[in-house]
Amino acid sequence: MSHIRILSEHLANRIAAGEVVERPASVVKELVENSLDAGATRITVQVEGAGTRLIRVLDNGEGMDGDDVLLCIERHATSKLSEESRLDAITTLGFRGEAIPSIGSVSRMTIRSRPAEAVMGTRVELRYGSLHQVHEDGCARGTVIEVRHLFGNMPARKKFLKSARTELYHIEEVLRNQALAHPGTAFHLQVEGRTVFDWPAGGDLEHRVREVFRYRDTLLPLAGVRQDDSGPEVDGFLLLPEAVPASGARLRTLVNARPVQDRMIRHAVVDGMQGFLMKGHQPAGVLRLTIAPEEVDVNVHPAKREIRFRRPGEVHAFVRAAVAGAIAAHQEALRSRLFGVPAGGEGREGATGGDPPVTDAPTPSGATSQQPLSAGRQGFAVASSGDETPTPAMDPSGLQVAEPGVPPGRETDDSRGLVLIGQLFQLYLLCEKDDHLVVIDQHAAHERILYGRLRQGYLERAVPRQGLLFPVSVELGPEHARILEERMEEVVALGVQAEHFGDTTWLVKAVPAPLRSLRPDEILLEVLDALGSAGGRDGVVPPAVDSMMASMACKAAVKGGNRLQPEEMLGLLQQMEASGVFSHCPHGRPVVRRFGRREIEKWFHRT
Repeated sequence: MSHIRILSEHLANRIAAGEVVERPASVVKELVENSLDAGATRITVQVEGAGTRLIRVLDNGEGMDGDDVLLCIERHATSKLSEESRLDAITTLGFRGEAIPSIGSVSRMTIRSRPAEAVMGTRVELRYGSLHQVHEDGCARGTVIEVRHLFGNMPARKKFLKSARTELYHIEEVLRNQALAHPGTAFHLQVEGRTVFDWPAGGDLEHRVREVFRYRDTLLPLAGVRQDDSGPEVDGFLLLPEAVPASGARLRTLVNARPVQDRMIRHAVVDGMQGFLMKGHQPAGVLRLTIAPEEVDVNVHPAKREIRFRRPGEVHAFVRAAVAGAIAAHQEALRSRLFGVPAGGEGREGATGGDPPVTDAPTPSGATSQQPLSAGRQGFAVASSGDETPTPAMDPSGLQVAEPGVPPGRETDDSRGLVLIGQLFQLYLLCEKDDHLVVIDQHAAHERILYGRLRQGYLERAVPRQGLLFPVSVELGPEHARILEERMEEVVALGVQAEHFGDTTWLVKAVPAPLRSLRPDEILLEVLDALGSAGGRDGVVPPAVDSMMASMACKAAVKGGNRLQPEEMLGLLQQMEASGVFSHCPHGRPVVRRFGRREIEKWFHRT
């Protein structure tokens, strides 16, 4: 007697429901996708009992006639996949033909639908997979699907659902994702008869992003134009890392208008935002990737959340470049607002993006060759506060000053940028620009500048070196000595010159000029530790080396508690203007904050 049996259609649908219908949000997702495929421009979702008592989805799509309504409840029946060849180039959200019968097998489901050309519609009722009623119905154009008593025949599955609050959160997330993917469609959610959100149709993506995220700050627009017909195209908006709201803010990835979860794309975004995300913070916003359907496989999982790219490396590089371009554009806009330099203007270092090219080692503050910065030539001025007793000069580890010009305390006619007010808490520079108070973290700003020089110098194999008057001896263990001997070229590229003196002793004869305030032995050991764990490829800074440069820049930068002279503050502002990137330190902390006049007046209740 045979032990193998063919499962009944009802049991097969219940098994399929275990993959497709994980929770009430899965029902909402499948039904809303059907509405969008039907061309709906307005979708209303009504929920009761956290989705287990009632889920009702109403749309104004093209609707179905009586035959199609009956066919849609059959397993593997779909209008979206007419031939086998189209499976390799899917353009619709649904295509499996599993959702409706799977949902119907674990609930009491009613479908009412009418196409625009029909006078009457059709009503079908299913009770846990069994057809109960079919008759004509005087319904409106479009489709209404009601799902009641979800998992009523599967108490074990119902018992594993989370709290009502958690299940409603997942339902809202489904609608947020679809609303961002289809800004031309109106979405309305009601929970227990109360409107949670009602987003109208007709707006652009930026407007929809601000609606969904409830975000009013600056957005970083993404733009990546495809190079040929089969290449990808990227658009979307990212939120500023330091201004991300606490709730609902995460990165949402849309591929051909399909919300997906893809770690490779997320990694590309994080990679493109390197140096702008604080530890523990994640990117937030919307990234839309448009790619030829044959270049992506969406037939990976029944829930259709996962995808595979035919050429993932190219997609990663493209997304990363688009995100890095958005960061660079933000830097240009911020530079224009702060320093009065037209976006994309000439006359600054690193104008093409990235960090500034390496220059000769700056003269430390307090040296005999030091000269004050021209207040008007670079667009900076110092607000004069009368006679002051100068404080002793400190060594800001590389804050450089420019050639003699107009002395601090005078504002010239060509001053178009910041007006330096002074220093607060021996940590922040206070400046005035138009109707804004600009606060700059001196440590974070200088840290970014030093890091930029190290990074650019490493990529160009040209980190400037500072020779030591007296070489410093360092005792190296076998592993460190091996790394130094095998990767001497990279050590030199990082600005360190070391020679073997004998036995385990090495002499450090030069160190990176931007880090000359640090101990030479400490620099050498950190470089060797980073290279020992670094991989990478040409043109890319290995993560271990990048982390080392960020750490050393932090140690060498001017600290909080260091009081700066006016010319030193102006020198720092000049270097910020000349830097390709200056808005965040390499660890992601913001460098600059701006407060508008009206915002400040509110502090004092002035109207």
